[in-house]
Amino acid sequence: MSSLPPIADTAAASAPAAAHTHEPPATGRGLAMTAILLAVSLASLDTAIANTALPQMALDLKTTPSASVWIVNAYQLAMVATLLPFASLGERVGHKRVFMSGVAVFLVASLLCALSPTLGFLAGARVLQGVGAAAVMSVNIALIRFLYPAHQLGRGVGLNALIVGISFAIGPTLASLVLAFGSWPWLFLINVPTALLALAFSRRNLPDTPRSAHKPDMIAALLNVATFALLIFALSQSAQRADWRLTVTCFVGAIVFGWALIRRERGHRAPMLPVDLLRLPAFALSTLTAICAFATQGLGLVSLPFYFENVLHRSPIETGFLMTPWPFFVAAIAPLAGRLSDRYPPGALGAIGLAMLSAGMGLLAIMPEHAQLWDIGWRMALCGLGFGFFQSPNLKAFMHSAPPERSGGASGMVGTSRLLGQATGAALVALALGIAGAQGSLWALAWGAAFSAAGCLASGLRLVRSRA
Repeated sequence: MSSLPPIADTAAASAPAAAHTHEPPATGRGLAMTAILLAVSLASLDTAIANTALPQMALDLKTTPSASVWIVNAYQLAMVATLLPFASLGERVGHKRVFMSGVAVFLVASLLCALSPTLGFLAGARVLQGVGAAAVMSVNIALIRFLYPAHQLGRGVGLNALIVGISFAIGPTLASLVLAFGSWPWLFLINVPTALLALAFSRRNLPDTPRSAHKPDMIAALLNVATFALLIFALSQSAQRADWRLTVTCFVGAIVFGWALIRRERGHRAPMLPVDLLRLPAFALSTLTAICAFATQGLGLVSLPFYFENVLHRSPIETGFLMTPWPFFVAAIAPLAGRLSDRYPPGALGAIGLAMLSAGMGLLAIMPEHAQLWDIGWRMALCGLGFGFFQSPNLKAFMHSAPPERSGGASGMVGTSRLLGQATGAALVALALGIAGAQGSLWALAWGAAFSAAGCLASGLRLVRSRA
């Protein structure tokens, strides 16, 4: 295993490690960022947009509502299972090639989704779509690292976080508008022109990044896919309160395959599962911070509709409006947080943001039953501001704490941490609701506050490590 020096949690300390061999002109950078942001918006949008249409899809495809959940699960499983293999492949063949291939696969898969005659065909097309999204999301941050000089990297990751936030925010609304005027296949057909634009801008404007000399390890890739597919499947099964024996078997299988993967890659200079990067305190703490924060997001965004409707007795329409402040303020604050991370330690900014998120979740949990709309709204806004204030600085910390030649592995861990956190949060919501019924949503909010507080502590520890 290679020995990697720890890198301080400041832009100044990490700037030498982030020196670029390729820095395009400003015009090229703008078009390249446009290509990246278009593709990221597609991958993020399709994570949430299908949820709204599940009842209509189940009706048209003549299947049960429970079976239709696999339209969502297939996408998420494929995405999380292939993120790290694509990140490793990007280091070998170039991030640009992986990115453009991912967009092309996503384009073809979207057409297949729109033409699906059965649930099985649609689930298979969604798997392919998830593979394309994984290719995009595995290298997007790595590409941004090579587009911006070290002292402006926060600006780039801030724009990325802004687009992700906007995509999640408008997903349900966009789906509702499309379904109001057309059928569910149009949810996938609208991806086509955006994907074509992303490909057009990518070809000439994305940078050709340095390539490593290591050869791809197909066995390690298969072990990685098995590990994360079984883990996410187990979390999904536990969320649906399925047979506990199947759930435990999947968890055990994930552990076994994960152990085999680590054993196989021991001593590798660029392992697919970057356990060597986890030896760097700043990288390990950034990973832990991300998992805790996204677990809070999963706990909050999944439990809050139940909380608003079953505890606060709000209508579905009111619930939709009450959910809006969180993603709106995430998108609003993300660019500012990114710019601030170019001047101040990301560890401090992340700790402040997660402290705000923890406070917001706690205040939601203790809110009176007959709270006014304003009382709910400002608490949701506080959660959104906190999460948005954490996200961009943590992305920068991720990339600056890894050597430039390992940008692919670091970028892959960004997506993996996000998906693991969100899946964990969703599973805990199901556990809370199963234990406490309607009041389980309060438990979920309290657990979210605890996760965010743990993330705040992990982020703050980066300051201690950088000063040591």
